[in-house]
Amino acid sequence: MDLVESMTRYRQQVDESAAFLQPRLGGRPQVGIILGTGYSGLAQHLNVAQSLSYAEIPHFPRPTGPSHAGSLISGSLGGKAVLVLQGRVHAYEGYALTQVTFPVRVMAALGLKLIIITNAAGGLNPLFRPGDLMLISDHINLLGDNPLVGYNVDDWGLRFPDCSAVYDRRLRELAEQVALQLGLRLRQGVYVAVKGPSLETPAETRFLRLIGADAVGMSSVPEAIVALHAGMRILGLSVIANVNLPDAMAAIEISEVIRVVQQAEPPLVRLLVGLLEQIATDY
Repeated sequence: MDLVESMTRYRQQVDESAAFLQPRLGGRPQVGIILGTGYSGLAQHLNVAQSLSYAEIPHFPRPTGPSHAGSLISGSLGGKAVLVLQGRVHAYEGYALTQVTFPVRVMAALGLKLIIITNAAGGLNPLFRPGDLMLISDHINLLGDNPLVGYNVDDWGLRFPDCSAVYDRRLRELAEQVALQLGLRLRQGVYVAVKGPSLETPAETRFLRLIGADAVGMSSVPEAIVALHAGMRILGLSVIANVNLPDAMAAIEISEVIRVVQQAEPPLVRLLVGLLEQIATDY
């Protein structure tokens, strides 16, 4: 199968997924939200209109990572119609980045123009503490791949999208204002994506900090690139699950990452609800 045929088939799959979902969503969603590792509490705050397993949705990739439920939920949060992806797939699971970003393509096909991408991350900035919330100001892609590689669908976006401002400045400013109003500490920094699944060595930690990263994870950047390509406005948020100090590295277990994220989720939910209450979805 050549590049054009492969992309034509991929586009058909995106359209089929969107066509399946459209009549089942209970209205047109305004904001997409992708939930990362350990995020489970947000769904309890939603006024749910519909909940579907990824297994029910044609062509949707199915997560194998821990605490990624694999559910798509439509409903309302903070007065906005939202479409929530409870769990994602990663390159470390063996998925190609076109599969990793497939749900974002479907969101774009459904007409969503704004997306909030969340994750659990390891802190690289020594000023950070476990449980901190970090607003993503920029990213570094060290996955060794890019989801836009291959034939470009001009209707979807430009062949060479500008990445000088991936994360919407006005959304970031609003998030900072909301955090201040709620009395929440909101860090800001650069997120670097690595493939994993092995965690960082002390030498790798030094390197990542040296190149300007404040937090490291294994997701989010491919989704942000595709959302940008699709013309969506993007807000990125990390929960700092642990802090990597290269001269005093401690063993990290995924169960501890999930525990810290779950503890930090209530303030994150407050931030998201406050943000959605004030956010404008029409600019």
